[in-house]
Amino acid sequence: MTNIPSDKTINWYLPLLSGVFIGTSYIPFPPWASLFGFVPLWIFWNQQTKLKNAFLGGVITAFVFTLIGFNWVTYTLHEFAHLPWFFAGIGMLVFGLVGHLYVPLAGVLWFWGRKKFQWTERLSLWLMALITILCEVYSLTVFDWNFGYSWYGANIPIFQWAEFVGFSGLSAATLLCNLPLYLAWQQRKQRSGKVIFASILTGFILLNIGGLWLKARLPEPDAKLNTLLIQASTPNSEKMAAELGEGYTQEIIRRIMALTDKALAEYKGSKIDFAMWPETAFPTLLGEEFKYKEDPILLSQFLRDRQLPLITGALGVDVKLRLLTNSLFLLDNQGEIVEPHYSKTILLAFGEYIPFADTFPVIKKFLPQIGQYARGPGPTILFDWNGFKMGPQICYESLFPKFSRDLAVLGAQFIVNATNDSWYGTWQEPYQHMYMTLARGVEFRRPVLRATNTGISTVSLASGEVLEQSPMMQPWAGLYEVPYLKNPQATFYQEWFWLIPGLLWGSLVLLLVIGVIRKPHLTKMAGTK
Repeated sequence: MTNIPSDKTINWYLPLLSGVFIGTSYIPFPPWASLFGFVPLWIFWNQQTKLKNAFLGGVITAFVFTLIGFNWVTYTLHEFAHLPWFFAGIGMLVFGLVGHLYVPLAGVLWFWGRKKFQWTERLSLWLMALITILCEVYSLTVFDWNFGYSWYGANIPIFQWAEFVGFSGLSAATLLCNLPLYLAWQQRKQRSGKVIFASILTGFILLNIGGLWLKARLPEPDAKLNTLLIQASTPNSEKMAAELGEGYTQEIIRRIMALTDKALAEYKGSKIDFAMWPETAFPTLLGEEFKYKEDPILLSQFLRDRQLPLITGALGVDVKLRLLTNSLFLLDNQGEIVEPHYSKTILLAFGEYIPFADTFPVIKKFLPQIGQYARGPGPTILFDWNGFKMGPQICYESLFPKFSRDLAVLGAQFIVNATNDSWYGTWQEPYQHMYMTLARGVEFRRPVLRATNTGISTVSLASGEVLEQSPMMQPWAGLYEVPYLKNPQATFYQEWFWLIPGLLWGSLVLLLVIGVIRKPHLTKMAGTK
């Protein structure tokens, strides 16, 4: 049976320490403690005899690492919800308490299971790690981050293995490595502890060497494109006013056109296959039914005069639902819309829709400033034009691997992502969102072209290499030569997308069965004593 300590001393500093380790190991910080960040918390859990303490320990860890790693929420509440800084700070504290409840949930589930089934110490430790991993994988968060992205953010070659297991698989492996390092700490005065530590270190080095090999073995691209990314840096107040029909529309359009003209002059003589404007950069209605309106005519004439194809974010309309859509349009060098266009499918709660508003319409009266957008068709279409097969996605749809996987299955040669990251400041979120978006290119070995309103606009290659990054909160334009494969092969992760979740759940079931089988044996032994 598990040896449960009875010491009345409660070492609350341990979950606090885990919170610091985890929070300072996520982008933009290097993942210096990712492999052992949960160790202090797990030690704490193993010391507890009361469920309440295990729960509170998890809350402390989650609260601390949320405050450290996701304090950009304060800026967002101030900028988007227009809260005074004091109340935005209060909102951040509340988010710290509820933003990552998977940690205390994992502690509660494990503690209850250990007490209920009297797991052996070894089995208990394995289940502690596995339950933590599964709770993290299926946690409910607005931005689906994980511990795998940090390796990419720090450009540590181990991230190349994402083409086999995805960044979620790397995250699971990172968390799992906390277990042997937990054992190494427990046995630190013994030779076995040093052997465990040396084994993990050796394995980590070998995986990084393997990552370099994976990058070197990638096939040479057989095609290239030249794209001009335009970052308008339009203030949020102006964008919202334009989308609500309260002015600034033509001013925004003329400003981004002037920035595009300046870039065309700077890169005069260079081949440009198409330009990219960010999410809702054209802040009014676009589509065949609106092509003879003043602003669409202005855009069409602008492109025709410059013989410039364009991918741009704009507003569309779902005719059946009579709702606006947050859409991405491709226009050719004659300024004609190339259908089908794409409309955003994974909408942002309280930004693009109000949860439960269809069931309780009265909610809309209390939140009139929040738009109600129709959902698009999902990753079911490509921009198939001029020999290019582009996978369109808008904003944080890039954070969902299955979305990009479906685009890869359709045959996308590269991904085009239009984003507005202007609600989050310049400290953490722009870097987190950027690497989480570009990560899809590593998983499916395709370039990712990312145009944002305020930064960070950039391009990543199939190797994961990130090209020039735009400055933040200022107008900017950049021309990129992007090598790609005309017929990219499916990665192992693409073909075996559900393998890692299957292995995790299968392992959990197996360990639970072992625990159930061993319980009668342990109970019988206890009875004979």
